[in-house]
Amino acid sequence: MKESAQAALSYIRSRGHHFKLPEDIFSEIDIHLHVPAGAIPKDGPSAGITLASALTSALTNIPVRHNVAMTGEVTLRGRVLPVGGLKEKILAARREKLSRVILPKRNQKDFEDIPKHLLRGMQFIFAETVDDVLHAALSSIKFKPSSRAQGASNLP
Repeated sequence: MKESAQAALSYIRSRGHHFKLPEDIFSEIDIHLHVPAGAIPKDGPSAGITLASALTSALTNIPVRHNVAMTGEVTLRGRVLPVGGLKEKILAARREKLSRVILPKRNQKDFEDIPKHLLRGMQFIFAETVDDVLHAALSSIKFKPSSRAQGASNLP
């Protein structure tokens, strides 16, 4: 989890000018992330794009959409890497009545293994970069996602 948070923060720092963050913001503030384990196991790498979205939201004061679930590992260069346990994660989003799910584009092939009735009524956005994720997750963002982004998909 620590590496995911550090990768997310490094990426946001490198893109601060796109978010209109003050140049000295990271020398003016301290960021401390605490993710208590409690009774819920957490898979660190899968939380990368979620941590990047939360940090960007906190630093820009742009809220994350209320109906979004997301999972994906993030690299220092902002690429979104595939994750495991897709079926369980989609089930969790459905259980919480979240209608928009952001997933790594490289996980799109894994949809063949998921029963179609679990996918109905949900919007899936397949992201290649953190910019793609932020564009889909934040309620208003002032930059364009990468040109490689695949738009939203409403699966049957």
